[in-house]
Amino acid sequence: MDRLGTGIGWRPEIADAVERMPGIDWVEVVAENTCPGHLPESLRRLRERGVTVVPHGVSLGLGGADRPDEDRLAALAERVAALGSPLVTEHIAFVRAGGPRTVSPVLEAGHLLPVPRTRDALDVLCENVRIAQAALPVPLAVENIAALISWPGEEMTEGQFLYDLVDRTGVRLLIDVANLHTNHVNRGEDPAKALAELPVEAIAYVHVAGGFERDGVWHDSHAHPVPPAVLDILTGLASRVAPPGVLLERDENFPEPAELERELTAIRAAVAAGGAVAAGERWESSPAATAPEVSDVTRQRVGLAQAAVLSSLVAGTPVPEGFDRVRMGVQARALAAKRADVVAKVAPELPEILGAGYRAAFLAYAQERPMTGGYRRDALEFAGELLRAGRLGDQGSCRRLEEWWLERAGPAPRRSLARRVLLRRG
Repeated sequence: MDRLGTGIGWRPEIADAVERMPGIDWVEVVAENTCPGHLPESLRRLRERGVTVVPHGVSLGLGGADRPDEDRLAALAERVAALGSPLVTEHIAFVRAGGPRTVSPVLEAGHLLPVPRTRDALDVLCENVRIAQAALPVPLAVENIAALISWPGEEMTEGQFLYDLVDRTGVRLLIDVANLHTNHVNRGEDPAKALAELPVEAIAYVHVAGGFERDGVWHDSHAHPVPPAVLDILTGLASRVAPPGVLLERDENFPEPAELERELTAIRAAVAAGGAVAAGERWESSPAATAPEVSDVTRQRVGLAQAAVLSSLVAGTPVPEGFDRVRMGVQARALAAKRADVVAKVAPELPEILGAGYRAAFLAYAQERPMTGGYRRDALEFAGELLRAGRLGDQGSCRRLEEWWLERAGPAPRRSLARRVLLRRG
């Protein structure tokens, strides 16, 4: 794979600014937010100029107990083809849990959750990565994630876990230095030690992002400036290997283009300060072709543990033994807030209709109704719950919400709710 250079996360809110920014060699797009047959004109123009576009997946759940979903893999492959990308990336995380393997409802986290650094979890992750590699048309790179919680009884450090993953699968790494900083603050993990244990030659590219600290907890917000501590970790990485690509992530609270350009300049300076010379050889790995299949018993053990954690976070069941109850509470609130924010983005009519009461109403709903599908389904179910409960005192808002729900609930909306809604409208 060719060197990528300096890039920025492409988002619709800053699309025009990204097109005009000097020195942008490549961009990254959230895979699930792109439609292969209807690419934004901004992305088309960037591609015509020779700017590389890399799809970044967020929903595969490669660290989950189940094997990767074939439809999700096929959709990711379609986006790779549509964008002409040289590689594709995902996360070392689980995003859902439950189902037949654990004889429990399937629950969605709506965000990335850390996998335990155990032999069982590593076995499952390695097999899932190999399945994904076989289904995707270009090389796969996987990203370390930020975490608010720690699993009890972990058997490896992050660096050891990633080293073994690369050694066994040949997968490339997307190293997020902001996430290393997050785990330093939240879990006491030394970023320098993690970098020393990594096979840095396997790095495909690097993420850099901002966040904020509250009550001793670092939140990887992607909505704040990149702090000096994150740039220092980037310099430390660049002192060991010249990263093939470095990318600035920003998902919300977008500043003026000049501020983004200053952050990109600081990122380039941090890499230059590291001073490592680009490796002359490409990373090569030859994982065993006869890797043993992971047993269903192993997957069940991992699945039960993940289902217990996720159920505690989103459904209010007891905190599993060994977990920090305070941190689990912080994570649960963060997941609910993230869920409210994303629903507001995929269904912007809801906060418009509900006004200042949207967030409180959604968080109250989320406490009682864990997410079991995607965010669009979540938006519909939230609106339906408000209509069922008759919690809207303002008749105008109630009428608008009814119309919004009926337009989107499909040709045959659930009869009980539809009947009640239509009766009230009559």
